[in-house]
Amino acid sequence: MPRTTQTDVAVLAVLSTGPLSGYAVREIIRDDLGLFWSESFGQIYPSLARLQKEGLVETVPGERRGSSLFRLTGAGRERIVELLREPVTTVPPRNGLLLRLAFGNLLGARACAELVSEARTKATAQLEELERIRRQVEAEPDEPQRAYALMTISAGEHAARAAVAWADETLAALESL
Repeated sequence: MPRTTQTDVAVLAVLSTGPLSGYAVREIIRDDLGLFWSESFGQIYPSLARLQKEGLVETVPGERRGSSLFRLTGAGRERIVELLREPVTTVPPRNGLLLRLAFGNLLGARACAELVSEARTKATAQLEELERIRRQVEAEPDEPQRAYALMTISAGEHAARAAVAWADETLAALESL
């Protein structure tokens, strides 16, 4: 079988919820997974074409005339389970803030503090958003994905709280420079 990309895994996983347009796949990734995953239309549509060619996805008529939806085939459902069972693929991180801090002597403490302060603000906003999502998920006790969604939300909350704590520590260190 051809090499599977992380985009393929995301697309197949989202399609496991039911038939969707490529646009709807992107919306679910952005709205439901966006705090920890992203894909662009430029990644999703080639992935859908590749997955369709491999027989893992097929098109079915949509509700509107001339529209079509993508859905998993039986082979696609088997493949996503196999892929989700594989070890997680790690990629080297790319963190623009840490890149700038690594060369902070070129920017100076004040500019670095502004960058860290901005990151703290974003982490705080992310924590608030995760708390809103948590309340929403907790209000749906019969949702089969509920326990897994709460675990995912918890990971995001821990990461956001850690980012805020790191920012506070770093701002104090920068102030003393």
